[in-house]
Amino acid sequence: MTRRAIITGASSGIGRASVVLLRERGWDVIGVARRADRLESLARETGAEVFAADLTRQQDIDALAEFAGTDPVHALVHIAGGALGSDRVEDGDSDEWLRMFEMNALSAQRLVKAFLPQLRRTAADQGTHADLLFLTSTAAQGAYPGGGGYNAAKAAEAMIPRVLRQELVGEPIRVFEIAPGMVHTPEFSLTRLGDQASADAVYDGVDSPLVAEDVADVVAYCLGLPGHVNLDLITMRPVAQGAQHALHRGPLSPRV
Repeated sequence: MTRRAIITGASSGIGRASVVLLRERGWDVIGVARRADRLESLARETGAEVFAADLTRQQDIDALAEFAGTDPVHALVHIAGGALGSDRVEDGDSDEWLRMFEMNALSAQRLVKAFLPQLRRTAADQGTHADLLFLTSTAAQGAYPGGGGYNAAKAAEAMIPRVLRQELVGEPIRVFEIAPGMVHTPEFSLTRLGDQASADAVYDGVDSPLVAEDVADVVAYCLGLPGHVNLDLITMRPVAQGAQHALHRGPLSPRV
């Protein structure tokens, strides 16, 4: 049985890497993102279906649901999101905070509302399980100065899978949360900080931060588990990052 996934954030970074990997493993995939030109390139490369949508707009989510049609959907993988700015709480831009809430938390709720009925139908019609997977962040687990807006948005998103797991108990629907720490992708820090020098400084001297493919591998692992196995929360970091602020810059070496 060929399984079908909807993956958001598919135009770059972890979302794109997840589309590539699931296609390699035989999944049918609809890749979703705002940038149509990036999606067209992804479609040519992987054979995935693609759909351009801004997930902060209800009409775009409605159009995505119509595009997906009535064919089975086995997994909704919500990777889209992001951070804006690094101001202190007292200096924060409330419009940016609202935008982050819409990008991370509200988009997740809207997607669940749109696709949970289809996931249920797939599970019922095919006698199988269905999956909801959310990419949150270690920013949802620990606060840090300059991260207030992103901390709040990701913490709000993280509550969604935790509540869903209880609301869906008794149904064959798994709910995964993956919370990465430092992941070096081309755009995350650039979008957040606004210039390349500041973005590069985030990773300067860090020995082997995670990359998008590392997280995509965990996404695929979760979805490939036997249907009775659920991983509630996977927190993943590079070895150089012992905690949110315990970041080592320089080569890793044993103390001998």
